[in-house]
Amino acid sequence: MEETIKDPPTSAVLLDHCHFSQVIFNSVEKFYIPGGDVTCHYTFTQHFIPRRKDWIGIFRVGWKTTREYYTFMWVTLPIDLNNKSAKQQEVQFKAYYLPKDDEYYQFCYVDEDGVVRGASIPFQFRPENEEDILVVTTQGEVEEIEQHNKELCKENQELKDSCISLQKQNSDMQAELQKKQEELETLQSINKKLELKVKEQKDYWETELLQLKEQNQKMSSENEKMGIRVDQLQAQLSTQEKEMEKLVQGDQDKTEQLEQLKKENDHLFLSLTEQRKDQKKLEQTVEQMKQNETTAMKKQQELMLLKRENSRLLSYMGLDFNSLPYQVPTSDEGGARQNPGLAYGNPYSGIQESSSPSPLSIKKCPICKADDICDHTLEQQQMQPLCFNCPICDKIFPATEKQIFEDHVFCHSL
Repeated sequence: MEETIKDPPTSAVLLDHCHFSQVIFNSVEKFYIPGGDVTCHYTFTQHFIPRRKDWIGIFRVGWKTTREYYTFMWVTLPIDLNNKSAKQQEVQFKAYYLPKDDEYYQFCYVDEDGVVRGASIPFQFRPENEEDILVVTTQGEVEEIEQHNKELCKENQELKDSCISLQKQNSDMQAELQKKQEELETLQSINKKLELKVKEQKDYWETELLQLKEQNQKMSSENEKMGIRVDQLQAQLSTQEKEMEKLVQGDQDKTEQLEQLKKENDHLFLSLTEQRKDQKKLEQTVEQMKQNETTAMKKQQELMLLKRENSRLLSYMGLDFNSLPYQVPTSDEGGARQNPGLAYGNPYSGIQESSSPSPLSIKKCPICKADDICDHTLEQQQMQPLCFNCPICDKIFPATEKQIFEDHVFCHSL
């Protein structure tokens, strides 16, 4: 099968869906002599409108689809379809492209949608046969030919009847075609409306698509930000995991230290028990010392009273206590010497040697600025602590060991 440079439009439409009556082929011979050009005559029906890519092909009889053409020629569009002569058209097939066998072929008109609109009667490509030569036959052969001729006439009559029936069917189909064309116009109108709706819907979808693209871009940007945030959180998580490992290790170390401290605490508890026993003994000693201190305070108060009385007597005698030339005996003298400033000696020398401080050790009162011992000085001396008691282990330290007491309390905080 040979083809031209550009293939015609074809389809896989079967014979049952073709409309063979819209284009009628005229003057089709029973056979064509090979080696010569073939002219195909055809006529358009009243309601058929040819289009630019319609074509006429030569098909072998028995074809199923329009793709099985042997060769084809493009149809020439008439200038004026309303003219009667424009309905009758012809196309010429060159001998080079025609079949070379003696099979039966037929012309078919195919529109640009690949649908067959008309088909011719079958024909062959073969040379002239012996029917054109004078043949002498016998009477029997003549009778046989006559009988065959009668059969052919009968068959011809049947074909004519069939042709009339086909023409009637053709008229019915033309009416039906007219109705279909009206329906087609209605459908085309509906199709235009649908196309408008489809266009509007398409515009609406395009608008939504643009919005979705913008949202997608925003989501992509947010997704990138979230990815960066996730990386940061993962880095923080890694750092926190490392810190957690350090804390766990530190907790283990603290646990070990706690166990060690518990052991030390038990040891200290035993020591505390012993110290409390010692403390009870010290408390008894302190109580005794307090009693002795109370006795000393009473004696010191008596000394102060005597000293005031002595001052009063000296002032009564016209003498100043601070201008007297006597000196207080020191501890080296043992209190044996008497003050020469008195005619009969110091009557309080025994008491001064035993309990009173020296004049050099007496300071001025910060409240009344008196040089001698006043009531404020006695109150301060009574408020001074005699000992220090540890608030943690209740250990007792003398008042003279203040630094040792502070170091002991500080050791508890380590």
